[in-house]
Amino acid sequence: MKFQKTIYQNIARTLLCLVALGAVSVLASCYEPSPLYGTFSDNQGNSISLMDDGTYSAKIVDSTGVKKNYEGTYTVLENIITFSTSSGGSINSEWDIRGNMLYITWTDDTGATLNLTLYKTA
Repeated sequence: MKFQKTIYQNIARTLLCLVALGAVSVLASCYEPSPLYGTFSDNQGNSISLMDDGTYSAKIVDSTGVKKNYEGTYTVLENIITFSTSSGGSINSEWDIRGNMLYITWTDDTGATLNLTLYKTA
């Protein structure tokens, strides 16, 4: 009788472990990384690198032809991305990804709107 009880306890523990392992597997398979992570650039010298920790660095050629460096943090809400710069400003942009191309509207320091088409490079 004691032997039979031990067998049932072992079976119950094994089944419990299998159910827990299955639940963890299902939850882990649901994670989908953001398509925004990576480096995007074009042939005009514009580039944006978005890291998965919420930081970014960007090199943008403004409307006067001057390349400016930006860095800081970003947040995404649907198709709006907000870049907070290290100087304390913020840039709100619409974005869209089709394939490996990022379409983003960038407002530079002069207030000019730049429509960028950037290709994923990394």
